[in-house]
Amino acid sequence: QSQLVESGGGLVQPGGSLRLSCKASGFTMDYYAIGWFRQAPGKDREQIACVTSTGTTTYHADSVKGRFTISRDSAENTVYLQMNSLKPEDTAVYYCAADGLFRLCARWEEYDYWGQGTQVTVSS
Repeated sequence: QSQLVESGGGLVQPGGSLRLSCKASGFTMDYYAIGWFRQAPGKDREQIACVTSTGTTTYHADSVKGRFTISRDSAENTVYLQMNSLKPEDTAVYYCAADGLFRLCARWEEYDYWGQGTQVTVSS
């Protein structure tokens, strides 16, 4: 059984930082493109960052560009989302997803695996 698990969320004050982790077990993450999504209450799900299976190409949504960075570590079978300069509007549940067809920024429903989500709350 394959698993994809997010961690690293929590409560942080505006301007603070968090690093989210997306760790795979039961499969090798190097063979999957990865996307990070978030969904805030009352808002549509938003894909905020993606990375190819090789890690050579990345995408960051305008809403997070310059503040968030996606990266991957093959040795740890993990993809990270470094979040800096956090704002209250970043409050959401954050999900990672893995695509075995190697697409950059596939649609939510096209991904093969999804994590359970990790809550990020930015508040003073």
